[in-house]
Amino acid sequence: MEYIDAHSHVWTPDIKKYPLAPGYKVSDMQPPSFTAEELQAQMMTVGVNRVVLIQMSFYGFDNSYMLDCMAKYPGMFSGVAVINQKGENPTPEMLSLKKKGVRGFRIAPKTKKVDEWLDGDCMEEMWSTGAKEGMAMCCLMNPDGLPALDKMCQKHRDTTVVIDHLARIGVTGEIDPKEVDLLCKMSKHPNVYVKVSAFYALGKKKMPYHDLLPLIKKVYQAFGANRLMWATDCPYQVQGDHSYQASIGLIQNGLPFLSANDKEWILEKTAENVFFQGI
Repeated sequence: MEYIDAHSHVWTPDIKKYPLAPGYKVSDMQPPSFTAEELQAQMMTVGVNRVVLIQMSFYGFDNSYMLDCMAKYPGMFSGVAVINQKGENPTPEMLSLKKKGVRGFRIAPKTKKVDEWLDGDCMEEMWSTGAKEGMAMCCLMNPDGLPALDKMCQKHRDTTVVIDHLARIGVTGEIDPKEVDLLCKMSKHPNVYVKVSAFYALGKKKMPYHDLLPLIKKVYQAFGANRLMWATDCPYQVQGDHSYQASIGLIQNGLPFLSANDKEWILEKTAENVFFQGI
């Protein structure tokens, strides 16, 4: 079985060729470098042969480094780009990026009120175009953003939606059952998927992450394995006392309720269906 890591970032210390966006500085890049080649050194040791690259915030709306990595290693990488979610007429840019291998767009509340974070003409158009073109809306948010997402999913039933990092439940160190219920209720929307990822940042934040088992089990029971995808959120998963092996190991060996077929979906087939069609 070959694995897909559904969420990793890459960046380069070459800020002349790939300048940082306004408001960012070199010291924000921690670690200073995490190139496609440095990612490959991590992923290949555990049998991961494809990765969904997520545009890094350092670069703002300039997706050049991610796109160049995708072009350099054809078939290895899919991409989730960042465009101005408050802009005008996003469709041409979305279509241009699709031709280069982008299969989703990262959206987040940012400075908006959490109950209004999906409001606006640009967001409406992004969701409509995403539905027509098979491009996912990839949501980085906390659980308090789920009610607004629920409403948007009701309005745009054909748009694929991917919730990053289990909606960041447990990032405070505590896993709130009410937040788990909010996430699980999103399973009523058949086109909503969840990334089972960023274990280093959730719950007790300690390998082998077995404290996350009840959370993951409830989400699995709600969504089913064919709407879950594993991911690391590298390079953060390989910092400090954490490791790439521990992340994939939780899915491979730490969740006794998963069947072999479940693992195949979570570790490869779900992400393949959402992010690698036509690549």
